[in-house]
Amino acid sequence: QVQLVESGGGLVQAGGSLRLSCAASGRTFSSYGMGWFRQSPGKEREFVAYASWRGSTFRYADSVKGRFTISRDNAKNTVYLQMNSLKPEDTAVYYCSRYKGMAGVTTEAGYDFWGQGTQVTVSS
Repeated sequence: QVQLVESGGGLVQAGGSLRLSCAASGRTFSSYGMGWFRQSPGKEREFVAYASWRGSTFRYADSVKGRFTISRDNAKNTVYLQMNSLKPEDTAVYYCSRYKGMAGVTTEAGYDFWGQGTQVTVSS
Protein backbone atom coordinates (compact mmCIF):
# COMPACT_ATOMS: atom_id res chain seq x y z
CA GLN A 1 0.00 0.00 0.00
CA VAL A 2 1.24 3.46 -0.89
CA GLN A 3 0.43 6.53 1.15
CA LEU A 4 0.77 10.04 -0.22
CA VAL A 5 0.65 13.04 2.10
CA GLU A 6 0.48 16.57 0.71
CA SER A 7 1.51 19.68 2.62
CA GLY A 8 2.35 23.31 2.01
CA GLY A 9 -1.04 24.70 1.08
CA GLY A 10 -2.40 27.91 2.52
CA LEU A 11 -3.70 31.40 1.86
CA VAL A 12 -1.65 33.68 -0.35
CA GLN A 13 -2.24 36.94 -2.19
CA ALA A 14 -2.37 37.07 -5.96
CA GLY A 15 1.14 37.23 -7.37
CA GLY A 16 2.56 35.28 -4.46
CA SER A 17 4.18 31.86 -4.30
CA LEU A 18 3.72 28.56 -2.53
CA ARG A 19 5.57 25.26 -2.63
CA LEU A 20 3.58 22.09 -2.17
CA SER A 21 5.19 18.86 -1.05
CA CYS A 22 3.98 15.29 -1.38
CA ALA A 23 5.69 12.67 0.75
CA ALA A 24 5.27 9.07 -0.34
CA SER A 25 5.63 5.90 1.66
CA GLY A 26 7.11 2.75 0.20
CA ARG A 27 10.34 1.78 -1.46
CA THR A 28 9.11 1.97 -5.05
CA PHE A 29 8.59 5.73 -5.26
CA SER A 30 11.49 6.23 -7.64
CA SER A 31 10.02 3.70 -10.08
CA TYR A 32 6.90 5.70 -10.84
CA GLY A 33 5.98 8.96 -12.44
CA MET A 34 4.11 11.40 -10.21
CA GLY A 35 1.46 13.96 -10.95
CA TRP A 36 -0.38 16.89 -9.42
CA PHE A 37 -4.06 17.55 -9.96
CA ARG A 38 -6.43 20.14 -8.54
CA GLN A 39 -10.13 20.54 -7.95
CA SER A 40 -12.05 23.77 -7.47
CA PRO A 41 -15.56 23.90 -5.98
CA GLY A 42 -18.14 22.82 -8.51
CA LYS A 43 -15.53 21.70 -11.01
CA GLU A 44 -14.02 18.39 -11.98
CA ARG A 45 -10.53 17.50 -10.90
CA GLU A 46 -8.02 18.65 -13.49
CA PHE A 47 -4.43 17.83 -14.38
CA VAL A 48 -1.74 20.29 -13.32
CA ALA A 49 1.71 18.76 -13.75
CA TYR A 50 3.59 15.49 -14.22
CA ALA A 51 7.17 14.34 -13.68
CA SER A 52 8.56 11.03 -14.91
CA TRP A 53 10.20 8.58 -12.53
CA ARG A 54 13.64 9.89 -13.34
CA GLY A 55 12.53 13.49 -13.24
CA SER A 56 13.65 14.04 -16.81
CA THR A 57 10.27 14.33 -18.54
CA PHE A 58 7.69 16.90 -17.54
CA ARG A 59 4.21 17.90 -18.61
CA TYR A 60 2.14 20.91 -17.58
CA ALA A 61 -1.38 22.12 -18.07
CA ASP A 62 -1.46 25.15 -20.33
CA SER A 63 -2.99 27.20 -17.52
CA VAL A 64 0.10 26.81 -15.31
CA LYS A 65 2.95 26.69 -17.84
CA GLY A 66 5.67 29.16 -17.02
CA ARG A 67 4.34 29.64 -13.48
CA PHE A 68 4.43 26.20 -11.87
CA THR A 69 7.36 23.79 -11.66
CA ILE A 70 7.19 20.15 -10.66
CA SER A 71 10.26 18.45 -9.24
CA ARG A 72 11.09 15.36 -7.26
CA ASP A 73 13.70 14.10 -4.84
CA ASN A 74 13.75 10.31 -5.03
CA ALA A 75 16.12 10.07 -2.09
CA LYS A 76 13.44 11.72 0.05
CA ASN A 77 10.45 10.03 -1.61
CA THR A 78 9.01 13.49 -2.21
CA VAL A 79 7.57 15.38 -5.15
CA TYR A 80 7.16 19.14 -5.14
CA LEU A 81 5.08 21.72 -6.91
CA GLN A 82 6.53 25.23 -6.90
CA MET A 83 3.77 27.70 -7.71
CA ASN A 84 4.68 31.26 -8.62
CA SER A 85 2.65 34.23 -9.85
CA LEU A 86 -0.44 32.72 -8.31
CA LYS A 87 -3.84 33.84 -9.51
CA PRO A 88 -7.26 33.64 -7.83
CA GLU A 89 -8.25 30.99 -10.38
CA ASP A 90 -5.52 28.73 -8.97
CA THR A 91 -7.61 28.37 -5.82
CA ALA A 92 -8.32 24.67 -5.39
CA VAL A 93 -7.54 21.54 -3.43
CA TYR A 94 -4.31 20.15 -4.82
CA TYR A 95 -3.69 16.40 -4.95
CA CYS A 96 -0.61 14.38 -5.75
CA SER A 97 -0.90 10.98 -7.30
CA ARG A 98 1.19 8.08 -8.52
CA TYR A 99 1.20 7.39 -12.24
CA LYS A 100 0.57 3.73 -13.01
CA GLY A 101 0.35 3.97 -16.77
CA MET A 102 -2.35 2.43 -19.02
CA ALA A 103 -3.58 5.94 -19.84
CA GLY A 104 -2.19 9.37 -20.58
CA VAL A 105 -0.35 11.34 -17.92
CA THR A 106 -2.97 14.09 -18.03
CA THR A 107 -5.91 11.80 -17.23
CA GLU A 108 -6.99 10.51 -13.83
CA ALA A 109 -7.31 7.02 -15.25
CA GLY A 110 -3.53 6.83 -15.47
CA TYR A 111 -3.11 7.18 -11.71
CA ASP A 112 -3.74 4.79 -8.85
CA PHE A 113 -2.86 6.17 -5.42
CA TRP A 114 -3.95 9.64 -4.31
CA GLY A 115 -3.21 11.89 -1.38
CA GLN A 116 -5.87 13.58 0.75
CA GLY A 117 -5.23 16.98 -0.80
CA THR A 118 -4.06 20.35 0.45
CA GLN A 119 -6.06 23.57 0.11
CA VAL A 120 -4.57 26.50 -1.80
CA THR A 121 -6.47 29.78 -1.64
CA VAL A 122 -5.34 32.80 -3.64
CA SER A 123 -6.92 36.12 -2.71
CA SER A 124 -7.27 38.99 -5.16
